[in-house]
Amino acid sequence: MKKFTAFILSIAMIFCIFTVCGYAEGEKPFYLVLGDSIAYGSGLTNSREACYGKIVADTNGYDYVNHSVPGHTTTNLINRLSDETVIADLKKADIISISIGGNDFLMSNLIDLMFDSIVLGDHTEFDRIAEGFYTNFCKIVDIINSHNADAVILMQTLYNPQSGYLRAPYQQGADRINAAIEKYNTENPGEIVVVDVASALGDDMANYADDEIHPSANGNEIIANVILDKLYEISLGSDAAPVIAVKGKDIEISAIFTSTLRIAGFVFNAISVIYNFFTGIFG
Repeated sequence: MKKFTAFILSIAMIFCIFTVCGYAEGEKPFYLVLGDSIAYGSGLTNSREACYGKIVADTNGYDYVNHSVPGHTTTNLINRLSDETVIADLKKADIISISIGGNDFLMSNLIDLMFDSIVLGDHTEFDRIAEGFYTNFCKIVDIINSHNADAVILMQTLYNPQSGYLRAPYQQGADRINAAIEKYNTENPGEIVVVDVASALGDDMANYADDEIHPSANGNEIIANVILDKLYEISLGSDAAPVIAVKGKDIEISAIFTSTLRIAGFVFNAISVIYNFFTGIFG
């Protein structure tokens, strides 16, 4: 009788194991991407097929939706989170990637910001924008949690795609955004997972598109790698090599676009030298 009972229990356990395995294989995690042109993949001509979000989804076998919008600031993202389609996807998301914050600076009179930073060494406006970012980011996380408190939120740090005289003012902005992200992470442990995209991309211009703003195809693959490593670290993804289903194609931007910004940086630096010279003489 004992042998018969043990046999029945064994069969039952095997049945349960296969049932659980079948459920796990049939149920894919839902991966939602939110944010700006970085998350959209604006450095690529084929962003829908080759942006980093698609690479992450293809590698780990996630269901995937990208609701990012080029040009969006934190204020725009807050408004977007009231869209019914976005809310529906928020509610079923298991993992949410966010890239936001760069446009909070870029859409706030960049020329004035560069002048203040390069010529005057004044970063008051940078501080004000960063404070607004922090307030809005808190709202963004609160809204997400109000719809889905179980989703894992991956927040990307902001990189610096500039070189020459523009690198320093851009870094002022990036440093403040990243400090605000770290502040939130420290004050709200467990609410977000920080993904250090800035360190991964670094200052290698091959990682950036011709517009010197967005990640290139290579940059998108690097971001995907960083996200995949983080997901594996927190047991939400595999340790597989990235799946590049479609190779990214970089956008081609006229040199006039980047030259204009470089010239502005050069002019502001020249003014700064003259300004500091006369300030030193006349106090």
